[in-house]
Amino acid sequence: MDQIVYHDRYRNEDCVEKVYGDSFLRWTYGTVGGKIALAAMVKRAWFSHWYGWRMDRAVSREKILPFIQQYELDADEFLRPPDQFASFNEFFFRKLKPQARPIDPRPAAAVFPADGRHLCVPDLSRCDGLFVKGEMFDLATLVDDAELAQRYAGGSLLLSRLCPVDYHRFHFPVAGSPGPSRLINGPLYSVNPIALCQNIHILATNKRTLTQLETESFGRVLLMEIGATCVGGICQTYSTDQPIDKGDEKGYFRFGGSSTITIFEPGRIQFDDDLVEQSSQHRELYAKIGDSLGTIPKS
Repeated sequence: MDQIVYHDRYRNEDCVEKVYGDSFLRWTYGTVGGKIALAAMVKRAWFSHWYGWRMDRAVSREKILPFIQQYELDADEFLRPPDQFASFNEFFFRKLKPQARPIDPRPAAAVFPADGRHLCVPDLSRCDGLFVKGEMFDLATLVDDAELAQRYAGGSLLLSRLCPVDYHRFHFPVAGSPGPSRLINGPLYSVNPIALCQNIHILATNKRTLTQLETESFGRVLLMEIGATCVGGICQTYSTDQPIDKGDEKGYFRFGGSSTITIFEPGRIQFDDDLVEQSSQHRELYAKIGDSLGTIPKS
């Protein structure tokens, strides 16, 4: 893969992604030496914990302003100014001002759970692949539950990929009553397309968490967070004690690129046209948390 091309919903044009750590990724997943290092070190939890520890140190603050400038982030969206972060990791899982991410108010609309690049599968029983045609992971392996896999075998899936440059808090796409989060342990491979085009099964085997959300309008929705190389942790901030509203915060990722997966029961969601169109071409759609991903199908 020479370049990672995605479609920007707001600019309505194809864009080339600026990849954080591009040369390291290409070396790791594209060379013999890199693949040896991947098996021996990079996919291991200790490597990501070590890198996360580095991003927690006060000296890492020096990386914040150059990062904002290089990736053209809008600091006016931040709840706190850049000079108030004690470390790069604290900046990485920053909060945004509420008005920076308005939530689609329509009762029939579900919203993207995170800022990022999104792919959808309208019907899992007819999926011909995500990033590469014919390449798809196993649902039963992903959810680690044969009964759940059977229930959602004909359901609809949204994959949301967060780059290191993105806002790294994830939110509820619809209102409902959430259950507890279940950890499914695994390695920590990169979830960048450079890696996924070689092995899509990374998404179904990496360390991940699963939450079941009971809703009135969308049935039972599965919410998953997928860890990745250099992710210091998947942190849940929601409570199971009370119902949540659409767009409420669910949690955040510490340093690193990562992904979320949202799975709807069969017939519960009609994905938006631009999302379906780009996904049919195996091209991600860039959109932000709070914007519509789809609506309840009209009967």
